[in-house]
Amino acid sequence: MSIQTFAEGSTILVDKPLNWTSFDVVNKLRWNLKQKLGVKKIKVGHAGTLDPLATGLLILCIGKHTKTIEEMIAADKTYTGTFLVGKTTPSYDLESEYNEEFSISHIDEALLEKVRLSFLGEIDQVPPIFSAKQVDGKRAYDLARAGKEVILKSNKVKISDFSIDASRFPEVDFKISCSKGTYIRSIAHDFGKALESGATLIDLRRTASGDKSIEQAKSVDEWISFIQDTPL
Repeated sequence: MSIQTFAEGSTILVDKPLNWTSFDVVNKLRWNLKQKLGVKKIKVGHAGTLDPLATGLLILCIGKHTKTIEEMIAADKTYTGTFLVGKTTPSYDLESEYNEEFSISHIDEALLEKVRLSFLGEIDQVPPIFSAKQVDGKRAYDLARAGKEVILKSNKVKISDFSIDASRFPEVDFKISCSKGTYIRSIAHDFGKALESGATLIDLRRTASGDKSIEQAKSVDEWISFIQDTPL
């Protein structure tokens, strides 16, 4: 494949690094493609945002393949990660500082299992206020960071698989498969509340989206090398 053919229509899988936004990845690879081809414009988009503090599978669609983005966003996703039980933050993850602590002495294996089971199936979920949801034409996270009150409506999402490993409690490792639009930060927050405590998402990695897996993905640097080394 020439780089010209690649740019005309491709879908690539990227292992998004920590602290990069999804747009950072798109921008970096689009810039390298434009430099290689000597053009001013190339269509590149991603099929499902990953937060800066999350790593893992990010699907990029290039050229004609950008028409398939909505279809790919609709696919179920799989994540692995870790909740810290007993502490919360306003953002439900480590983007903000811990602001509350809760007792964890009452939490045992039976309670953890009961709560885990309660999340399976279709559930109502309120997105985090530190999210890109629109509120009166503005992003919720912009309002939240400005200290303004943010009220978001609940959405129905489906959790098809949810396993936990509490061997490092109060850290709880998890694997979860869910429908599009599911906020894992909200799962962490609601998981803590269901334990009559609190919880924060401290690690998150997307491992699959539909039939696409992180094992098939390349790093940003590997894709840049591919672009630079592939003949025109």
